[in-house]
Amino acid sequence: MLRRAQPADRGDIRRWRNHPQVRAASFTGHEISANEHEKWFERVLADPTRELLIYSDDGVPAGVVLFERVRAEAGERTASWGFYLDLAGLEERGTGLSAWLGVQRAALDHAFDTLDLDVLTGEVLEHNTVVRRANRRFGFVEGPPAERVVDGRTVAYREITLRRADRRGAARPVPGGGTAGTSSDATRTGTAQTSEEPA
Repeated sequence: MLRRAQPADRGDIRRWRNHPQVRAASFTGHEISANEHEKWFERVLADPTRELLIYSDDGVPAGVVLFERVRAEAGERTASWGFYLDLAGLEERGTGLSAWLGVQRAALDHAFDTLDLDVLTGEVLEHNTVVRRANRRFGFVEGPPAERVVDGRTVAYREITLRRADRRGAARPVPGGGTAGTSSDATRTGTAQTSEEPA
């Protein structure tokens, strides 16, 4: 289930974003300060082209979905997205795998059924191979390898695109990718697309 983020969620969002595994799967790998997070949070809530949502797993807040640049362009409704999960909480509850699949399904439902998008885009880090395989199972198409310099380091990534007509569900994660193993394996993949604080 997805709901709009509220001011009371800001502490949880920052804590989830600062988890080392989430930072490792993001363009900006530094720890987000309280001041930096506050400025980002206020900008996002005030921006009509962004939608910040909280994902709940079995009634417990468990992650963030961010849609950005929601717009109509060349006769199509488009947006980009990213997400991350409460890896520590999911590890403790042993529900990482179900939450990881659940947040992707909920996000795609929201993108195409609620926002009525024609095209959804995102970015995934090159080394995040498990998530890249899973994205393809949901119908995403990868672009060519690309690089970006962020905080003085070069980050390799791929752009991904999913058109409404190509959308499909992934009943199971990709075998051999690690997501069907322990809960720590599953939660490690919970950042399918990078969702950045400083943007």
